[in-house]
Amino acid sequence: MTQPAARSANPMTLKERMKVPRQLMPEQDAALRSTAFTEVNLGYSPELARQEAMRCLECAKATCVQHCPVGVKVKEFVQLIVAGDFAGAAAKVREDNVLPAITGRVCPQEDHCEAGCKLGKTKNVKPLGIGYLERFVADYEQRMGIRHLPKVPPTGKKVAVVGSGPSGLTVAGDLAQRGHKVRVFEALHELGGVLVYGIPEFRLPKQIIREQLDYLRDMGVEFETDVVVGRTVTIDELMGEEGYDAVFIGTGAGSPQFMGIPGEHLNGVYSANEFLTRINLMKAYQFPRYDEPMVDLHGKDVAVIGGGNTALDAIRSALRLGARKAYVVYRRSEAEMPARIEEVHHAQQEGIEFHMLTNPVEFLSDGKGWLAAARCVRMELGEPDASGRRRPVPIAGSEFELPLAVAVIAVGTSANPIVQSTTPGLATDKRGYIQADGATQRTSRKGVFAGGDIVTGSATVILAMGAGRRAATSIHEYLTSGAWEALPA
Repeated sequence: MTQPAARSANPMTLKERMKVPRQLMPEQDAALRSTAFTEVNLGYSPELARQEAMRCLECAKATCVQHCPVGVKVKEFVQLIVAGDFAGAAAKVREDNVLPAITGRVCPQEDHCEAGCKLGKTKNVKPLGIGYLERFVADYEQRMGIRHLPKVPPTGKKVAVVGSGPSGLTVAGDLAQRGHKVRVFEALHELGGVLVYGIPEFRLPKQIIREQLDYLRDMGVEFETDVVVGRTVTIDELMGEEGYDAVFIGTGAGSPQFMGIPGEHLNGVYSANEFLTRINLMKAYQFPRYDEPMVDLHGKDVAVIGGGNTALDAIRSALRLGARKAYVVYRRSEAEMPARIEEVHHAQQEGIEFHMLTNPVEFLSDGKGWLAAARCVRMELGEPDASGRRRPVPIAGSEFELPLAVAVIAVGTSANPIVQSTTPGLATDKRGYIQADGATQRTSRKGVFAGGDIVTGSATVILAMGAGRRAATSIHEYLTSGAWEALPA
């Protein structure tokens, strides 16, 4: 490994950098935060940010960038932090990421950029806190009122974006920076898609989302809510009488999946989608200012079934709404949980109880139509399944009952069929997801692109944004050249 270039503002040698411990993210005390929806992570100070940034090895081949789904120029923006140019660092991030304050909070960097960081390849050395640094410069930019707006002439082309989730917002921002006129259509009354209805306030404050939306408005992006594309207006109408030159479909995968076990019809059994939507979009987190009836969890035992980030978002929300006991019930071990390590750690700090290697087989009634308990079975891990994780196998004779008043099912989602069913010639797979080319996000319909969860199934915010970036590039090429290649069969 070579020494960094002479122009580096970092005063430390490579050996000195590797001896500096990763700077911890300041966070609220667990006992205090478990009763409130205020943000858990508090963000870096300028001093902490520069100290962490100086750990960067400034590698000649920045493998962290290769691991980022949207291609943020990590080394370059980190070098600007070292130099004290926080505004410049924010501008550098925005070249590739139009939602940095969001990804700085909810992107699983440990699976992407930080997984590629060469610091982390050394024994007992943790990777650079890239996500923490991205959040720092994005928050600095907002706090200082800085705007990095595109200065390009309008192309005269119009693009409709269906859905205001992470893929749709990324497409909108990237196309606006190229001079295209973009309007985003959202089915719900509030913008943000899964960002606003699926992620709780303590992880991603609604104000952060609104600020990022305002930034997009300043870039020229237009928004329209309460428009259910496929009902209010169809794709054909958008491309016909509405005069749009291209359409991007980013409607997500919002239809909940259930377990198919007895008792799921009982009152007190929710899908994670409904549970989190009631809390986030219907403002149950502001009870009693907003009187959402479901928030009456005080003194009740609540369990979430599942081991992903959505499951942890749901159970940590239940705890904050007054649950007496809050359980995660997961059929594999903690090592197989798909949730972020940081979120698992935070949940454990807050007092969430984990029932690992446990699976419900029936929900039991109190005789009046309400949930009273879950009959569960203990599991053991067998051979790996298609996911690569060891398959959970029931242990005979291990059944037991877990008293519950509320159960939240967080075992996945599926595609909502409205757009597909009202768009002739739009190819879908056997599960109902839209078929799109993995490199260009083109669909089987000329001028129609799709990306995010409606194509891949449920995934992360940053992967949806990566699809949005690919789609924006492909849409721009289509609008400027007029060339269209049919979707491969």
